[in-house]
Amino acid sequence: MHPTALLIVDVQNDFCPGGALAVPEGDQVIEPLNRAAVWVAQRGGLVVASRDWHPPNTRHFKEFGGVWPVHCVQGTSGAAFHPDLRLHDGTIVVSKGTGTEDDGYSAFEGHTDDGRTLHEVLQAHGIRRLLVGGLATDYCVRASVLDALKHGYEVIVLTDAIRGVNLQPDDSARALQEMQAHGARLVPTDDALRDDN
Repeated sequence: MHPTALLIVDVQNDFCPGGALAVPEGDQVIEPLNRAAVWVAQRGGLVVASRDWHPPNTRHFKEFGGVWPVHCVQGTSGAAFHPDLRLHDGTIVVSKGTGTEDDGYSAFEGHTDDGRTLHEVLQAHGIRRLLVGGLATDYCVRASVLDALKHGYEVIVLTDAIRGVNLQPDDSARALQEMQAHGARLVPTDDALRDDN
């Protein structure tokens, strides 16, 4: 049996209540993700946490022509992982959106501190199956899941461990339909953790 990886997408202060680009109920994803991280680690799997890690000047931000307010600027408290998210010592961090020209929606566009892509990390650990949760359903979760499916991974989206921005009211619903249409399974965390096959 191939080990499973958990991809925690962008559970950062700026995306949680009180942050610069707060996702409604963004902090509600933390508890199921913490449970999933323990489950995956106990089974010899891999926990990966992606983060937006933007420079102060990037076309991703409104003032430089993008659509978003300033958020998750490198080294700021807003870019830090939420303090309630329990990332154990073996967690691999992937930083994305690090350049002035890239949005960095997908974790597969990011790199570890030693320059590896997420795909390279997963391949090195023999990962075929990916549990995905985090923020936000309609942007970085969606983009990461679609890229994972393109790379041939089996993807399970943890439906109680995601929340969306919903610039349009049905953005998250549409994103979930799109992920499912491309082959992702949509499963609550407890069911995914029982599904040990």
